Amino acid sequence: MKKENSIQALQLFATGLTEGALVHKLQGQIFKSQGFTKLGEKYIGHFTEEMGWVEKFYDRILDLGGEVKFEANKSRELINNPVDYLKADLAIQEQGVELLYKCMETLKDDPTTYDIMKGYLADEEEDLYWSQEQLDLIEMIGVQNWLVKQL
Repeated sequence: MKKENSIQALQLFATGLTEGALVHKLQGQIFKSQGFTKLGEKYIGHFTEEMGWVEKFYDRILDLGGEVKFEANKSRELINNPVDYLKADLAIQEQGVELLYKCMETLKDDPTTYDIMKGYLADEEEDLYWSQEQLDLIEMIGVQNWLVKQL
């Protein structure tokens, strides 16, 4: 097993996911303040769930004898329009899932890390499908009707 490959992959995803989780938290707060309580709670729930994955990634890095790093996150624009945010978040999710699939190939000789990342991939795919379903629903029932469902 090449511990360094696992540590690098885990750190990469921990850093990116920390950023994404914080954005989800802030977006959820924005949506709640706009009166879209269900949508706000959905994204705040994402924050909690994603930070749980970050904790698993850091625990595994430490198990492998690696050094946990707190790496800088880049600035991201927050989006007030829920539909625009949903589209932007979906684009990020698609890229993330694609990167996860590529990463899985490099982790096959570390079954424990592979299993952690496999669980994370399943969770990310579920989030991706939810976002796609919401955009499909918007297309079918219209933006205003979808927004009413988010109150």
